[in-house]
Amino acid sequence: MTLSDGDIPFYRPCVGIMLLNRDGDAFVGRRLDMPDGLAPWQMPQGGIDPGETPAEAALRELAEETGTAKAEILAESRVWLHYDVPPAVANGMWGGRFRGQRQKWFAMRFTGDNRDFDLATEHAEFDAWQWVVPHRLPDLIVPFKRRLYLDVLTEFREVLRK
Repeated sequence: MTLSDGDIPFYRPCVGIMLLNRDGDAFVGRRLDMPDGLAPWQMPQGGIDPGETPAEAALRELAEETGTAKAEILAESRVWLHYDVPPAVANGMWGGRFRGQRQKWFAMRFTGDNRDFDLATEHAEFDAWQWVVPHRLPDLIVPFKRRLYLDVLTEFREVLRK
């Protein structure tokens, strides 16, 4: 990746997935590792492995976190979005290597049915899931990611109208 492709020092290169069902609702999972008092719901997201394109990473992360790969890509964010994490999180989870994440987001249409989800994956991150109307997403996420979720909604406003 080049710097223009999202490889910015101190920001972990990642992807995010707005998985939409046929009704236009978005998938959110309840994180297993969220400290008490913080909003536990989020859309699937994860790191980009070496040699992997963002689209490949998004499809892999979707399968790893939800147990299903039944989705088609509808849109890719035009820009890389980012957020900073609180210092305690950065120092704890990433040993101070990163101050946040730089993410390429994908809107995807879920092509399966609800029975296709299996959260008991090899490296489970969620213990429950639900479909929510997209405008509720910023209220469900931890405060330090709220601006990012608002930006994702803006980025995919055309997809959300369909």
